[in-house]
Amino acid sequence: MPQPAANTLARRDFLRAAGVTLALPLLESLAPWTARAAATSAAAAPNAPGPIRRLVAICTTLGIHGEHLFPAKPGRDFELTPYLEPLRELRRDFTIFSGVSHPDVDGGHSSEASFLTAAPHPGASSFRNTISLDQFVLEKLPPATRFGSLVLSTANGSASMSVSRSGVAVPADYRPSEVFKKLFIDGTAKEIAEQTRRLQDGQSIMDTVQAEARRLQQRVTARDREKLDEYFTTVREVEHRLHQAEDWAKKPKPQVNVPPPTDIQNAADFAGRTRLMFDLAHLALQNDSTRVITLRIQGHNSVPPIPGITQDWHNLSHHGKDPEKISQLRVIELEQMKLLAGFLTKLKTSKEAGATLLDHAMVLYGSNLGNASSHDTRNLPVLLAGGGFKHGQHLAFDDKNNYPLPNLFVSLLQRLGIPATKFASGHAPLRGLDLA
Repeated sequence: MPQPAANTLARRDFLRAAGVTLALPLLESLAPWTARAAATSAAAAPNAPGPIRRLVAICTTLGIHGEHLFPAKPGRDFELTPYLEPLRELRRDFTIFSGVSHPDVDGGHSSEASFLTAAPHPGASSFRNTISLDQFVLEKLPPATRFGSLVLSTANGSASMSVSRSGVAVPADYRPSEVFKKLFIDGTAKEIAEQTRRLQDGQSIMDTVQAEARRLQQRVTARDREKLDEYFTTVREVEHRLHQAEDWAKKPKPQVNVPPPTDIQNAADFAGRTRLMFDLAHLALQNDSTRVITLRIQGHNSVPPIPGITQDWHNLSHHGKDPEKISQLRVIELEQMKLLAGFLTKLKTSKEAGATLLDHAMVLYGSNLGNASSHDTRNLPVLLAGGGFKHGQHLAFDDKNNYPLPNLFVSLLQRLGIPATKFASGHAPLRGLDLA
């Protein structure tokens, strides 16, 4: 059997420091030749000063019944549907989209992994996810808040729709009491000292990693050296974030005049759990603790404690056009829209810099399933509120040949001041969504 050349590095070559393993970017010098570009460096901050921009992305994973959501008429003269009726007072603050989807994203329930990434074929055995919209934002904007993002879920467990550049899901916080503590409760002197020590250890590790990587530079190709330079840039960014985190650890957290929330033990009570997470998201944005939030709303195999509901949510979503199931599903989904209306109203009534928090926060609300009954991922239910766009419209695209939803992500990135021209399968800003 042929032996690898003496200067060829082992495929699973790692940098090891202080018991922590940090993987190198895949280089052409690694056998076999499967090089991939390393993460790009963060973009510069927007040149023009302006209001703080924020992003909130919410996914409800069991779809939204389209017949009760989508208006019949496109444009600005659409009539409010049953699901949009709770948003009547916010009519000029949102845009409802129809005929949009992620190209090549299929796989039924598996598609929730791709809601913010648009990575194709999430149900395939070879699927490897890509970076999500929120984590891409963190890469491109300089850190300015105590928490780069909040990743939240209403379901027990850490499953989320936020994904790192390496394709790893970012664990979600699902206990409101812990989220509140993280945001607003200062640690003891001992806890702060321990956190500072851990952060300083992390900085020391990054120093060692960088030294090891520089020694490795002498053994790789010229092309790989370029990739290692990109890798060093990423290391420096991590170091910078560690230094900032150490600074934040020494600063007192904001004080809020609200009692800490009590966790809801009943996993079926999605409404109560969603309300708590919306309240925390509002407080986090209002106090500028973070500017990026994702929330995953899930209630699969449980019967919500809502009068008139006798079957579990997942079963109702597979209604097969059964009128009784659709009737119960409507009660659940209408409750969701009422909760969304409450959250948006809180943002709109929170004043900031001569405007409102809603003016400065883009709230994306939708689902990875267009028709949950058949696990169809076309014609996704999507609504965008706030952010300073010219809302009050129904943007209707072709329900047979869907418009790419990632184009909306490009619009959101640009609104955040990120000079993006593409994201995933999106290659232009969304047509028809203009600034106010």
